[in-house]
Amino acid sequence: MKILLFEILYLIFSALLVALAFINQGIAPLLLLVYVIATAGLLLYGRYMVRLQKKNETELNKGRIISLMNAINSFVVIWSEDGSMFLMNDKLRNVLKPETLQMTGEDMLTVLFPQGFQNHGKSAMMLSAVKEFSLDSKFGNIFINWTSSVLFRGTDETDRIIISIGFDVTENKIIRQQLNITNNLLATSEKHYSMAMNLSEIGIILNEHCDEVFHISKELRNMLGIGSDTIKVDDFIALIHKDERMMFESYLKSARANSLRVDHTNSMDLRIRSYDGKYRWYAFRYKNSQNGQYGMPVIGGAIIDISKDKEKDNLIERMAYIDEVTGIYNRNKLVINGSEIYECCKILELSYWVIVFDIDNFHIINDTCGYAKGNQMLKEFSDILYKKKGRNGFAARVGGDNFALIIQDYGDPNFPIVISQEIQEEIANIGREHDFKQNISCSAGYSRMPADGEDFITVFERAEFALSTGDKKRSMVMFDSRVHDSILTAAALERSLAEAIDKGELALFYQPKISLKTRRIMGVEALIRWIKPDGTVISPDYFVPVAENSHLITRIGEFVMDEACRQNKLWQNMGFPPIVMSINLTSEDFYQKDVKQYISEKLMETGLSPEWLEIELTESLAMKDIDFAVSQMQELRDIGLKLAMDDFGTGYSSLSYIQKMPITLLKLDKSFITLLEDDNVAREIVSAVIKIAKSKRINTIAEGVETEGQLAILEELGCDYIQGFLFEKPMCAADLTEYLRTH
Repeated sequence: MKILLFEILYLIFSALLVALAFINQGIAPLLLLVYVIATAGLLLYGRYMVRLQKKNETELNKGRIISLMNAINSFVVIWSEDGSMFLMNDKLRNVLKPETLQMTGEDMLTVLFPQGFQNHGKSAMMLSAVKEFSLDSKFGNIFINWTSSVLFRGTDETDRIIISIGFDVTENKIIRQQLNITNNLLATSEKHYSMAMNLSEIGIILNEHCDEVFHISKELRNMLGIGSDTIKVDDFIALIHKDERMMFESYLKSARANSLRVDHTNSMDLRIRSYDGKYRWYAFRYKNSQNGQYGMPVIGGAIIDISKDKEKDNLIERMAYIDEVTGIYNRNKLVINGSEIYECCKILELSYWVIVFDIDNFHIINDTCGYAKGNQMLKEFSDILYKKKGRNGFAARVGGDNFALIIQDYGDPNFPIVISQEIQEEIANIGREHDFKQNISCSAGYSRMPADGEDFITVFERAEFALSTGDKKRSMVMFDSRVHDSILTAAALERSLAEAIDKGELALFYQPKISLKTRRIMGVEALIRWIKPDGTVISPDYFVPVAENSHLITRIGEFVMDEACRQNKLWQNMGFPPIVMSINLTSEDFYQKDVKQYISEKLMETGLSPEWLEIELTESLAMKDIDFAVSQMQELRDIGLKLAMDDFGTGYSSLSYIQKMPITLLKLDKSFITLLEDDNVAREIVSAVIKIAKSKRINTIAEGVETEGQLAILEELGCDYIQGFLFEKPMCAADLTEYLRTH
């Protein structure tokens, strides 16, 4: 644009000079000189402007080229062989040392491409192929692969502009070097490994893709006589003995689910069939691991022939796990195998029955026929169980005449009963064959695993518990969690009750007995209560039955006797009119002690006179052994005690024995008193009992009186005393003390 403007101005200037020369010819020479000088000046200026424009265009193109070079994410150099041109991008500039950046283009080429420039032309060498050179960068020595091509050709073969693009291959070169080292080490290690495998006779079985094929090592192929380096998983399982097959299948399922313990080596002993058809013992050792490439679990491990070791272990195992009398497994082996079956049940979602047997009254066989016959009986019974255990079952003698049988559950809930009945029939036949003097039978208790416990021991103990709940010969009882829980609750209650006695949490409450003639208190009945630290009062109906089934009832009886006698004497010492203290005597105290001496000692210790103590006995207690009961009663009467018959009229033999018993008081049961107002039969029974008692000079007392109507009827029938909520409820000693003050 500037050149065009310059040309236009030059034409205008020339035209003006020509016009002036024609107008004034006298100055024409001078104008010609001016024209020549101006033309020369303008030509020089024009040449300068052209060069300036070319320089600007060159700089602009150079800037564009450098921008393009910086856009390439590699090292880029544009250069000429004579060194007249050298451009590089920022990526290359950023890795060069500062002193390198100070070099000229030609010198820098020898740094970037340090080999071959002496004997070959630079461009000829760089254009021949991809070249790798090392570069001493500010980050250390790096390796660059350079690829070059001609960007511009001049007239001369050496007058060319070259572009070279370099790629940093330092990391790849290091990795290749490491791989070479690793490959060499692996080759050496594989050689050593192969030699070790051959020497140690360890076979390997692997599955890395969760498919249905095992890859097996040369050593294992030789051990088992397998012709291929692979074998189907199912075919390998078929080689395992049926007794260990389920255990291996459980391992497979756990391994495929990746649920084995991490970093823990496991082992199992397997019998595997070899090429000769014989089973040999192998130790299979495995560990949870994953295929790093595919992220799948690696299934398999090492297999070692331990047949010789097993032979040595047989004697030890026989001593530890075989029952000497029967020849079958003992309790120790039952626990081990049962635990393994339990784990398989959980993994493979199977179910098994655990049945525990007891030969009924087996001690009689030993006593009457001798121990040799008894041992023969045990041996033949174990043979029966061994036949019944089935393919995947297990039989063992637990101890004494107790045996256990583990059999698979195929969905029939009556299967244990069917098996037990078959065993009962066979043992009965054995008894007849040997001409035993008694009928031979057995009882069974059974449970199911894993449903009935968190481990095998628990399931087994629950089968034993079920056996213990059978109440007769030939019983077959399934474990019932409700019965089990109720017994556990009773046991827990027994422990709590024992602690309560030790801590003094038991207390006596007293319910007044009222004379119908005087309407005054004539005595009290001592009633046991359990008062917890938080003030909760527990009824004796809840804890006394538990105490009666243990030794605790004796301790409770002693507490009641001591406290009742002490309290009654205390009231007398306080100046209150004497009243009769009634306490209930337990069956254990009444039948298993010298009751006369026992009570006499308590009276002496407290200072209470015998006439103010009344012993209450239940009708059922007295009827247990009527002759002994009468004898015990008479001894108590001889020392001056009063005797009351509790719950009279609820039994079947009461009236026939009433004249034999030296009682002083009959207690009419609450069940009759409740019906007095509405039931004529109940009224007649109460009337008859009162009349009989009066004929024997025995006083009567009605318990559970709650209404005025009941009171009126009893008064009309001639009852002597009453006891019930109509007058007073049971109260503690302090409240009764206040009651005595006001009444």
